[in-house]
Amino acid sequence: MSAAVHAHPQSGPVLGVTGTGPKRRALSDAGQRGRWWRFILILIITAIVLVPIMVTVLLAFTPGPTSTATGVTFENLANVFSGTLAATWLQNSLITTLSTVVVSVAVAAPAGYVLSRGRSKAVSGYSLLLFVMQSLPIITSVVPLFILFAGMGLVDNLLGITIIYVGSTMTVATWMMAAYFDSIPISLEEASWIDGCSVFGSFGRVVLRNSLPGILSTAIFAFLLAWNDYLVAIVFLRSNEIFTLPMGVQSFFQQNATDWTSVMALAVVMMLPPVIVFATLNKYFSVGGIGGSLAGR
Repeated sequence: MSAAVHAHPQSGPVLGVTGTGPKRRALSDAGQRGRWWRFILILIITAIVLVPIMVTVLLAFTPGPTSTATGVTFENLANVFSGTLAATWLQNSLITTLSTVVVSVAVAAPAGYVLSRGRSKAVSGYSLLLFVMQSLPIITSVVPLFILFAGMGLVDNLLGITIIYVGSTMTVATWMMAAYFDSIPISLEEASWIDGCSVFGSFGRVVLRNSLPGILSTAIFAFLLAWNDYLVAIVFLRSNEIFTLPMGVQSFFQQNATDWTSVMALAVVMMLPPVIVFATLNKYFSVGGIGGSLAGR
């Protein structure tokens, strides 16, 4: 009887070790293989995305067919800025894009706050109207806007396309700001109201101060839409000195020949501002400040 009692507790651990060890190793090997496959898939997708960009940069700094330079050269960039209106196109793009960003964020922030905090039929109707407007492609409004702007003298005018850019970004920008405001606890505003702050004051001092990532995300969205636009520009712009950078790149494409070195050089110029903006603002994309605002409550 005593031998049976002593044998039983020994047999359990022995069987457990020998039975689960191979299974654990098999699961571990399967997990390793799964991670390798995911790594290879991500590597392939990254290569597909980056190869065109690398080719563009390489051709931009490669000597052209009529150049006497060898190796890496900045001759293509120098020729573009000295022989064309590239500097003017860059200035026009910066003016329209920065104006779009400022106006879009300034209007979308309070509008998004109303969508986030408002609970009425008017707010629900306004939200539905934004959704319907966003579902319509911009091509459906280009022709009516062209007829309207032609009568107002806004065709072949930077102000005209800036107005269209602001209108195009407003719906999504408002939705983005409203979604971020939803993540901010209303208890922060209630605390400011108790301290004597008005609704508008709490919006500026509490909500906006904790909404920097949302504001930057909205600003970058508006920046990219206005910076890369070609459809609106090709319809509304006529004069060479009013062109934006996408129109400037298109001007190098001719019927029987294309100056590819100039195209690639100007394409690199177009890529630099978005990269610089994102690299500069990337460190501010953090939501940790909201949690810290509630500490001790």
